[in-house]
Amino acid sequence: MSAILSVDHVGVRFGGLVAIADLHFDVREGEIVSLIGPNGAGKTTAFNVMTGFLKPSQGEVRFRGTSLKGLAPHAITRLGLARTFQRTSVFPDDTVFDNVMIGLHQVGGRLGRAPVLDALLGRAGAGERQLRARAAALLDWVGLSGRMHEKAGALAYGEQRLVGVALALATEPAMLLLDEPVSGMNASETRVFVRLIRQVRERGITILLVEHDMPMVMEVSDRIVVLNYGRLIAEGPPDRIRNDPAVIEAYLGQGSSARQAAKSAHGSAREPVHA
Repeated sequence: MSAILSVDHVGVRFGGLVAIADLHFDVREGEIVSLIGPNGAGKTTAFNVMTGFLKPSQGEVRFRGTSLKGLAPHAITRLGLARTFQRTSVFPDDTVFDNVMIGLHQVGGRLGRAPVLDALLGRAGAGERQLRARAAALLDWVGLSGRMHEKAGALAYGEQRLVGVALALATEPAMLLLDEPVSGMNASETRVFVRLIRQVRERGITILLVEHDMPMVMEVSDRIVVLNYGRLIAEGPPDRIRNDPAVIEAYLGQGSSARQAAKSAHGSAREPVHA
């Protein structure tokens, strides 16, 4: 499989602080790859570089062979690289349906909300009807068809996460970046989300995720990339990572909560762990 995303010796500095140092790895088409590490390891900083929210101090990221250096987030999204955020990335005062419609209008290059309002007022043309049908199909696919006319902010936390995924999928990405997607979810919500991740991959979408839930990471990942203090310390399949001495040491050095995360990575913990 060829690389769809290449992180090429990326470094990020904030004054004298090195947030990321010489980070390099590839994500191949069709993979589910997890980016893990203790708190402060540089995971979200790396995501922000990949999606245009932060400029690297050195190196570059390439998506499908195209350098993303200097591109704005919306331009990167239009190339086919979409993301969700640590916090629920929904418009809380809009309906669930409107949230997905906004994403679909971004695909068409219409960034304003007027077309959505026109659709709700019954002034939709054939193109608008097609977008509305697609929005309804996306919400049905993530299991929220029965909630589409409710305000997104009124949904349970796990359901808001699903809206965020539907919103990202509305941009028709080739690759989806998920930033701590199951953080704060209960066990039942996490199981639903794991099924959704697998369904997304079955649609041909490559996935890169940042996550602290070690059982979930070990279950769903094809490969795992591990950061510590902004540096790559390990990369490989779950079986190799759970037994890697550098990974175990990185988590054990973070205190009791990370100690349990290291145990979890070895399969001895049953509940999700947030290190």
